[in-house]
Amino acid sequence: MVTTTSQHISQQFENELQDIRSRVLAMGGLVEQQVHSAMEALIKGDADIAREVIANDEDVNLMEVSIDEECIQIIALRQPTAGDLRLVSGILKTITDLERIGDESVRIARMALNLSEKDRPKHNYRELQAMGNHVRGMLRDALDAFARFDVDMALRVAKEDREVDAEYEAILRQLMTYMMEDNRAVTRVIDMMWSARSLERIGDHANNICEHIIYLVEGKDVRHLSIEKAEQVIKGQVIE
Repeated sequence: MVTTTSQHISQQFENELQDIRSRVLAMGGLVEQQVHSAMEALIKGDADIAREVIANDEDVNLMEVSIDEECIQIIALRQPTAGDLRLVSGILKTITDLERIGDESVRIARMALNLSEKDRPKHNYRELQAMGNHVRGMLRDALDAFARFDVDMALRVAKEDREVDAEYEAILRQLMTYMMEDNRAVTRVIDMMWSARSLERIGDHANNICEHIIYLVEGKDVRHLSIEKAEQVIKGQVIE
């Protein structure tokens, strides 16, 4: 009877962990859509889509709070250890990054609202659109790595953060040049700069999610390490 009860509790615990993983992926799907819609509003100058992104942010926040509460309850009632504890801890950190990606999407949507009322020379949005596609792809792949507990994929995504940083710096240089050539475009250029900054931050948060995946799978903390040193840590090599 004791064994049967123990097995029942264990199965119930596994079901709870699986449920919470599914909810994280659902939250990630919503956040990815927020990024996509915010960029669509920015590129097309669509104020209606921008307002929709801003309104939907409440759903993202509610999902974060709900998952957070469930994690705290699991810790209090189940007292998980080892890998299970790392999983719950990793989920708590992941939903924080997802919520912040949602916040950055709202910032882009607000910039889209501002820019929707201004002249829109399309060539100045190409680089922003490319950068937006890049960070959205990073987020999608990070969520895929989370679903599979795939450390190799997490590392591949993390490596892309440098590329996003380079794209961001190139966009800033281009926008600064444009602003110096035409001082009438100062307000619009500043809004575009803030949008680029939000995209760069989304890339950072996607990178953070990959670090959480490595921790919950391997039990190794690679925060604040270069990608080369992170690979050494995962392989168990001594960092020089």
